[in-house]
Amino acid sequence: MKIIATNNAPAAIGPYSQGIVSGGFAYCSGQIPVNPADGTIADGIEAQAHQSCKNVAAVLAAGGTSIEKVVKTTCFLADMADFATFNSVYAQYFTSNPARSCCAVKDLPKGVRCEIEAVADV
Repeated sequence: MKIIATNNAPAAIGPYSQGIVSGGFAYCSGQIPVNPADGTIADGIEAQAHQSCKNVAAVLAAGGTSIEKVVKTTCFLADMADFATFNSVYAQYFTSNPARSCCAVKDLPKGVRCEIEAVADV
């Protein structure tokens, strides 16, 4: 088991790692739309979805894989009204159409509108 750590994605805000490589897969912890360069969070679901996707890609790259090798994602939205906009951004990054679950949740860390976790083949 190898812990994934990179400065190109937000640091963990709790007792967990950004990701783990084990058994031929990289497990990316949920990535919220925090800009790792300055800690800011953009307004709006479109900008936040882009940043969450970029953060997932950065963690996977640090783990020796890529967003193109993702086999499963789990997506969390603060509001299902954001579903269509989120999907349009998500489709630009996850072009291999991995398996996915997407649900609305009551709250997300730091009041963000989306969070994405992923599992990728290494």
